[in-house]
Amino acid sequence: MDVYKIRIKDHLEDYWKHLFDEMTLVNLENGEVELFGPIENQDKLFDLLTKIRDLNMTLISIDHLENVPDLEKGSNDLE
Repeated sequence: MDVYKIRIKDHLEDYWKHLFDEMTLVNLENGEVELFGPIENQDKLFDLLTKIRDLNMTLISIDHLENVPDLEKGSNDLE
């Protein structure tokens, strides 16, 4: 499964988390929010981007991460 880091403009409250399935939501100090986690395939990625658009959120960036530790094993080391 591919892992992505998606940044959007403006912080989000905790009640938004349910909209982003298994993604981790982190409010950054610079006012942006980062969504991080596995996305099953390109169709699911497109669905997520459509959701961001439909919620009128401003997309800043999308990064496909390589060499990420196996998330299913519960590792938090992102190096």
